Amino acid sequence: ISECTALPQWYDENLGRRKFNKTGRQTDIIDKLTVDQNCDFNNLFACHNMNDSLNPLDLITALFLCSDGFVHQELALKMSMCQFSVPLLLPNCDTQQCTLMLWAMRDIVKKYRPSNLSESKGFIEERIVLSKLPMISFVRLGECSLSKSEILNKLLSNSEQYHDTFVHHDMESGDSAKRISNGLTEMTWYLPCGNKNMDIFSEPVAIANLRGDIASFETQFSFLCQTSAAVFVFFDQLDSECELLMNKNHKAQIFLVGNQQDKSLTPDVLKKLATRLNLSKNNIIIKSKQTNNADFVQSLKKTVITVLANPQLKMSVEQMAEVAHNLRISVDEDSAECQDGKKNADAITAQIKDTFQFKENQFPLQENYKSNLNKKREEQRKKQNSYAMSSVMTCFISAISSPHRERCYFLKWMRMNLDNLSRIKLSGLREHYKEKCKDSENKQEIKEINHQLSSSSLGVEHFFREMGQIYEASLYLPETDPSRQQLQHLPKLCAQLLLDGFPLELVDGDASNIPLRWVSDVLAQLNDLVSPKNKILVVTVLGVQSTGKSTLLNTMFGVQFAVSSGRCTRGAFMLLIKVNEDFKKVLNCDFMMIIDTEGLKSPELAQLDNSHEHDNELATLVVGLSDITIINIAMENSTEMKDILQIVVHAFLRMKEVGKKPQCQFVHQNVSDVSAHEKNLRDRKLLLEQLNEMTQAAAKMEKREENNSFTDVMEYNPDTGNCYIPGLWNGNPPMAPVNAGYSEAVYELKKNIIQQLGKCGSTSNNILGFREWITSLWNAVKHENFIFSFRNSLVADAYMRLCTEYNQWEWEFKKEMYKWVTTAETKISSFGSFTATSEISDMNEFIIVLKSEATTELTKWETKILENLKKYFEQSEGHVYLVEGYREDFSNSIKSLRRETERSVFNQITAAADIKEGLKELDKIRATYTEKIEKAVCDLIDEYREKKHQMTDKELDESFNKMWTETLNRVGENIKTALIGLFTWTDLIKARQKIGDRIISDCDDYISDKVMRKTNYHDTYIQEILHITDEKLNKADVSIDMKFEVSLKQHICGSAARKFQKMHEEFIQENDPYTCLQKNKERFCTDFKDVFHKRDQCQKKAEEFTNQSLKPAVENFICRSLGVDIVDEMMTKEEFSTQMSFQYSILLDLISKSDFESFKEYICSYEFYVKSWTSKRIKEYFSSGLIICELEDKHLMFCINHINAAIKKAKTENTDSLKTFVVKICTELVDKLVISQDALDAFMVLNNVDQEQFAHWLSKCVEKMTEALREKFKSTMFETKLSLLHMKPENELFTRVIGCGKQCPFCKIPCDAGGENHTQHFASMHRPDGLGRYRYEGSRKLTTNICSSLVISNKRFCCSDTKDQYHPYKEYRQIYPDWNIHPDGSLEASDYWKYVMKTYNKEFAEAYDAEPADIPDAWKKITKEQAEKSLKKSFNFKQTHSYLRRI
Repeated sequence: ISECTALPQWYDENLGRRKFNKTGRQTDIIDKLTVDQNCDFNNLFACHNMNDSLNPLDLITALFLCSDGFVHQELALKMSMCQFSVPLLLPNCDTQQCTLMLWAMRDIVKKYRPSNLSESKGFIEERIVLSKLPMISFVRLGECSLSKSEILNKLLSNSEQYHDTFVHHDMESGDSAKRISNGLTEMTWYLPCGNKNMDIFSEPVAIANLRGDIASFETQFSFLCQTSAAVFVFFDQLDSECELLMNKNHKAQIFLVGNQQDKSLTPDVLKKLATRLNLSKNNIIIKSKQTNNADFVQSLKKTVITVLANPQLKMSVEQMAEVAHNLRISVDEDSAECQDGKKNADAITAQIKDTFQFKENQFPLQENYKSNLNKKREEQRKKQNSYAMSSVMTCFISAISSPHRERCYFLKWMRMNLDNLSRIKLSGLREHYKEKCKDSENKQEIKEINHQLSSSSLGVEHFFREMGQIYEASLYLPETDPSRQQLQHLPKLCAQLLLDGFPLELVDGDASNIPLRWVSDVLAQLNDLVSPKNKILVVTVLGVQSTGKSTLLNTMFGVQFAVSSGRCTRGAFMLLIKVNEDFKKVLNCDFMMIIDTEGLKSPELAQLDNSHEHDNELATLVVGLSDITIINIAMENSTEMKDILQIVVHAFLRMKEVGKKPQCQFVHQNVSDVSAHEKNLRDRKLLLEQLNEMTQAAAKMEKREENNSFTDVMEYNPDTGNCYIPGLWNGNPPMAPVNAGYSEAVYELKKNIIQQLGKCGSTSNNILGFREWITSLWNAVKHENFIFSFRNSLVADAYMRLCTEYNQWEWEFKKEMYKWVTTAETKISSFGSFTATSEISDMNEFIIVLKSEATTELTKWETKILENLKKYFEQSEGHVYLVEGYREDFSNSIKSLRRETERSVFNQITAAADIKEGLKELDKIRATYTEKIEKAVCDLIDEYREKKHQMTDKELDESFNKMWTETLNRVGENIKTALIGLFTWTDLIKARQKIGDRIISDCDDYISDKVMRKTNYHDTYIQEILHITDEKLNKADVSIDMKFEVSLKQHICGSAARKFQKMHEEFIQENDPYTCLQKNKERFCTDFKDVFHKRDQCQKKAEEFTNQSLKPAVENFICRSLGVDIVDEMMTKEEFSTQMSFQYSILLDLISKSDFESFKEYICSYEFYVKSWTSKRIKEYFSSGLIICELEDKHLMFCINHINAAIKKAKTENTDSLKTFVVKICTELVDKLVISQDALDAFMVLNNVDQEQFAHWLSKCVEKMTEALREKFKSTMFETKLSLLHMKPENELFTRVIGCGKQCPFCKIPCDAGGENHTQHFASMHRPDGLGRYRYEGSRKLTTNICSSLVISNKRFCCSDTKDQYHPYKEYRQIYPDWNIHPDGSLEASDYWKYVMKTYNKEFAEAYDAEPADIPDAWKKITKEQAEKSLKKSFNFKQTHSYLRRI
């Protein structure tokens, strides 16, 4: 069907303009004559008809011959609407047979008012093939100079407006020779309107017109004579025999219509002819030479009126099929598929005696569903499953399961049969309604009839609706139940119908509900049928009832939404159109989904209290689903226009707030003036003003008052966003043809819409995305406060993607800045030791340079991430436009991240510099006294060498010990004096005290990290502790007074003071020069003996340098680098990608363990549990040791390569001593390794080394060190390695997954929002308040209320935030404006926590010192599998990753 939908439009656009093109070719000829000045005047008398010109009748015949029955119906319907004749008998020049086009005319429905209904203003509406009407046929015998068709056109046209119903000789190409259309019999109808001044005939009549000479088409002529009330035979000359007209089987009156061309047609001839044919004078009409055409037509009209006054025969087209069969004329309905379809449809509709009774008996699930929408779903489905499938539904499902063409015929027959039945029922009800309205006492009866009028409609959609209910009910049966398995094919069946071009009901028009599971599964099957070509764009229409919305869509897209009288669209229907390959590139989609909706402000719903909400819901739904919404406005009713605009503005505002930005096109119907666009400039400005006013009003109602104008809500241009369309009919129905200007205007509208859709094509959804929108929008519109209750899995998915991207950017930033700080600290540690040639010699100046570099680096990364964010929102994939509202939050988070990192970086390099400056003085003291000891040792060596006395090692040891004691006693007092005042320790932090366990724990972690590093205390440490405390206090959900804050800081700082004091003392002890000298005593003694005996020290010194300087530096480098690598590895895991992924993983792990203590710890000690779980996951991942060893080896080889490169470079340069050689090596490594100055100074003492040999042995020692470190790494426990890392991966990951730390004000579930500086907090899944220790005051029973359900209830809450006053849960945002609690209307979203509470009800009660909760019966039925399913749904996890499955 969909393949041929363009044909009727072509016909309407091309043949439909034929009456306006009469002079077209004449104008062309005149133009040619004007151009050619030298043309031959003889050409003026030549025939200007082209030899290859196609006669319109041939074209019509060809179209019908080469198309199928469904296109025949479309063509016939469109031709009839245009008041063109339609084929009754279609000739086939190949077979020389003709076909009665009964099926082709089946879909034509006509309304008219005969004379007997003029007074009552009643009307008859009937399928035209079923109407028993007199038929008047017009035929030609022999040659005829009169144009029979033109005479007929004049006969059927009134004086005010002429219309070409039949193609005739004087029309464009009408004089072209007919090639295949001779024998064509056309049919049209004249239908009165009940106005005597306008009606040509006061009674309805069918008109038939046979093309060609009846002498050549005797079968067609016989058919007409047996089915017509009268046959008018046009002739110029008649043979005296006239056997053809003397057939005794003819039932029709014969009328002769002659044209007096010559003297041969005399009264005598006519008299003889009348006698032979048994005709009276009244049966002969002659147009004499003196009679003009108008008088002749009037004469003909009078004769027809006489016939109609007492017709001898009335016959419907359906009855003509029997005559056709007798004459061996085929009937188009005789095909097997058509007859099988009819048989199946009749079997169903024959059972319909009373519509209401039929619905009740045959659609029990549907009726039960409507009346029990508020009952619990599960109970309702059980009741539905108790019904056996009705016989009618069994037949219906069987029929639509038949082969394609038979199925199409069946559905068409069903629609026509049901329309016929509804029409009869409606007609009777209208008459009854009129009778009762005459008496004002019949109010109750009138109301009852009114209700029956609204619900008497019975269409195919009712059968599909019941089918959907059967399917949804079957899903509540066990999966192995045969009944369920037998019905699993239904969605696919319906998806195929949708693909074939049949409309599918989206919104149930009676229950005003979407059967979500049914629609979702149908769309899922549709997606499977068309994938991967599954991209769609959605066009919807909104408008007041009966303003031509369905007609507009049908005209624009060639579709078949129901437009019959009494069948106003109820609910909403969607229809799929396949996009031509040429347009796929333009629109960037494979299909267009067209949605037709019921009219807003409908009279049936106006009586209901919630009609306004119903209209708002429908408008919000269709606007939310659409890429472009057509707003259909009838210009004659400004009040209704204002009402509909108010509804539409609400819908667009809601869509803006949830991230979707559909476009709109205003269509102003019944505006025919050619200057309408210009004249309505003022009207368009007025419209925009009204839209702005309504936007402000809607924004106030939706609590989004920042939207001041319509253009704030969406892109709208008053000039291009409006289209003016003239009325559909050109004149007064029922004889008015379709206005050709209507089609032209709709075509222009269509082009404009395609152009607009082409621009937004990148946002097109696939079918599954469209399905998600339906589910989320419908769940949201059912709640009163749409903006704050909207929840969409596509939005959630887009938000998850954004969070994942942002987390990656944030980690890259933090990682790079950590590396930069590590390098800066390394440079600071080496400052002054190996950088003597540097331009900067002052530490303060060096710190200024480093801070400048840090600022540059921070700015670079901040700019980079902001640019990443910008590019992310510019991409076309991933539905990024849905999370546009979060862009500012993430932008603020980036800026906040930069500020926090800058503060931390500056503190770290300041602390490193100050500690380095303190050590500098120690290094000077140590160097001075090391030099004195070295001098004393050298003096002793010189003394013994001068004596030239050979001494044993024992003697040397005794001499050395004596010298060492004397020298150290001399310098010891000086060292202690020099140390006074070097390191200061304030008493300020010792006066702090305790409160706040969570904050204390965080601060303790920070303190422990500093103590583990064995560095000296710095004032920035206390500043950082106070910063952590302030940050946590600011995020606290309880009010904090000054006394509490001061007490807390006192406790934390007091505890820190004691630990930092101990750290400081250990640092002093470790770096005390006296202690360092004592530690190096043995090495001094050994070196003393080696120098005295002149032994080779190369190998030994190389080992010393490697083990005491290089090895600790390499280990330190690995400890500083490994933390980042571990975080990098863990970041590749799904559970650490975003906070929501983490929450999903941890909750899935909890339920898989089925351990109450774990649940209790998670709920009551959330942060502790998260830290513990994170550490556990890290240890699990690295437990094998392979991955961590690979990472360690990577950093080890990095260091070894740089060390070898430094040795190689130092060997190439001239050095005057070992010290210079070693310093050159250290200088090369200054940015990578922190080499201990103390170890280096001790190594330099008393060396007797050959540099070349030293370099050789050093390389060997580095090789040994490499292997030794590898062995050490393999044997060291992972927990030990973790404790030595500078960056603690568990802390970094914890910071990433813990989020902002805010908790739901009711159930205390943590916030899931991404980014640090978001303005709105939300959680994916809320839990019963009882799990958060809430209980009823009297009974002390734990509560089972869930805040996500409470916020859509009529309950109230009371707390300190409400100043102990009760406040409605629905208006919780007045108290907690930064929390967004998504309402849970599905009764499934919190199944996880319901399962947990019902499973561990007694355990929680005992732990909380309360009584067990009264668990609802529905909760007791929730299984572990259902709980896991709800967890996936809440966190929008469509599939479980391998790790998550393993958990």
